[in-house]
Amino acid sequence: MPRQARLDAPGVLQHVMARGIERRKIFWDDKDRSSFLERFAVILEETQTQCYAWALIPNHFHILLRTGATPLSTVMRRLMTGYAVTFNIRHRRSGHLFQNRYKSVVCEEETYLLELTRYIHLNPLRAKLVEDLKSLDKYPWTGHSVLVGKQKNPLVPEIPPAIEEDKYLAEKTVDEVLRHFGSALNDARQHYWAFVEKGIKHGRHV
Repeated sequence: MPRQARLDAPGVLQHVMARGIERRKIFWDDKDRSSFLERFAVILEETQTQCYAWALIPNHFHILLRTGATPLSTVMRRLMTGYAVTFNIRHRRSGHLFQNRYKSVVCEEETYLLELTRYIHLNPLRAKLVEDLKSLDKYPWTGHSVLVGKQKNPLVPEIPPAIEEDKYLAEKTVDEVLRHFGSALNDARQHYWAFVEKGIKHGRHV
């Protein structure tokens, strides 16, 4: 069980994962995936929670979060409970959708931010949902395609940003990640892509 007081401290970087019960699918089709991301986008903006990386796999998901004033437990309860209700109604099923609650690992060192971003975004490739990195560039169900500029950011919600005439937090978070790779946008994207390419031979899908 996560150490709740520590996990709920504002500003903590956390790798969060949740699986379907008995490893069953939690995303049956693209409509499910879109529904999950639309809900996630609103929750992130309303709670001012940053999501640096995310990947939707048929029977689980990975997200890399930094919470604001709203505790992680609240963010995840809203996301998982709300999605499960919608999923069950749509697919005319009942009962639990997720296995347990969720798994969360606190990342103590800021250096893990980029490593975990790469690891999470490579999950669809390691799970053989895409054939290669170029296919991953256009794959809409992970944040990698947003960072390389091939897909619109689905974590930008259709609600006003927290500060009028300001960027949404999801947009600021993408900018923050890319700044680690350069000040010019195109150069940063190229350097990020090369960083991800180097990571293909490391780690494994879990």
